[in-house]
Amino acid sequence: MTPELKGFVLVAVVKLAVAFGVLLLGVAFVTWLERRVAGWIQNRQGPNRVGPAGLLQPMADGLKNFVKEETLPGQADKVLFLLAPAMAFVPSLLLFAVIPFAAPLPLSFDFTLPLLGRFVFEGPMPMIVADISVGFLFILAISSLAVYGIVIAGWSQANKYAFLGGLRSSAQMISYEIAMGMSLIVVLLLVGNVTLTRVVAVQQESLWFVLMMTLGFVLFMVAALAETNRLPFDLPEAESELVGGYHTEYSSMRFAMFFLAEYGALITMSGLISTFFFGGWDIPFTTWDEGEPAVLKSLATLVMFVGKTFFFVFWYIWVRWTLPRFRYDQLMSLGWKVLLPIVLVYIMVMATAILVLDELGLAFGPRYGLALFGVNLVALFVVFRILDSDRLISGQPVRREGSAS
Repeated sequence: MTPELKGFVLVAVVKLAVAFGVLLLGVAFVTWLERRVAGWIQNRQGPNRVGPAGLLQPMADGLKNFVKEETLPGQADKVLFLLAPAMAFVPSLLLFAVIPFAAPLPLSFDFTLPLLGRFVFEGPMPMIVADISVGFLFILAISSLAVYGIVIAGWSQANKYAFLGGLRSSAQMISYEIAMGMSLIVVLLLVGNVTLTRVVAVQQESLWFVLMMTLGFVLFMVAALAETNRLPFDLPEAESELVGGYHTEYSSMRFAMFFLAEYGALITMSGLISTFFFGGWDIPFTTWDEGEPAVLKSLATLVMFVGKTFFFVFWYIWVRWTLPRFRYDQLMSLGWKVLLPIVLVYIMVMATAILVLDELGLAFGPRYGLALFGVNLVALFVVFRILDSDRLISGQPVRREGSAS
């Protein structure tokens, strides 16, 4: 192995350890944040006994789960029962690997270690764990694997309530995966590339995609709520109907892993929203973060990315404690009868708009973005005007007072 290859491997291992370590720490912090925000919304304090402001509560919860008794149903498929929590947790970690979280960091070293030899690395270090050329396709592929952990968990317990929860989960996540993936097709039309670093670079050249494809952003946000099993789409759990849902027979740390998977997916999905629609680590209203790499630029862009991601994590939590749960028929109707037709028409409209702008010779930039923003405003008005009748989700029109029967 050459010194350069050793240096590349060393950098990759360090990035992997740091990024995933921070993500796991973030998952623990978000569990505390959810409880504090819930307390704030409900006019109470939330965790406040263990550590300052209750910050050590996640550690106490983790210790409690580690020492609790493990249960294993007698009729369960032991291998699948033990494997399912990991299958639900791992995809959220893998998705985070392809998200660029800061501007490249200038890095250069040349040293020798006993027994290991010489390590050499030259040039800026991309602040991304795996800058693969198929990042967009990787996201679609890995995100679809998360459902297997939940389905297998429900099936392996030999419990009809858990099995029903697993089936509902598979139906829900498959339905909304389609809308979520297709809402990003316009990103590919604008970027012409499937790497997430290029997605960030294109938004630096023009406007953030939340303006250039506003309706796509709304569709992605709704689908992402269902994909992460968050209220108002948490039907796989639905405690009032399913006695705990797909994790009914789980206990101790295996039970906790399903919730860690949910919060890991929450952070990862928030990072994807920031990257696809809000410029990722891009600092708005400035070109300071462009040009030659610098340590200060990397730190500033990292803070910007974390801030955007935290905002959407907070938004997820706020929605959970604000909106009531959908009925299951409403959930499926929204996915297949509303979101899917809308996203198909939206792709055709945006493809036509992009083709017209290219034929007119308009250069890609702020004016190009504003033109697409206008198209999206019209599309938003039409979509919300149609949905306002309440016919598409419930199947029945709302009776107005004084209207004919």
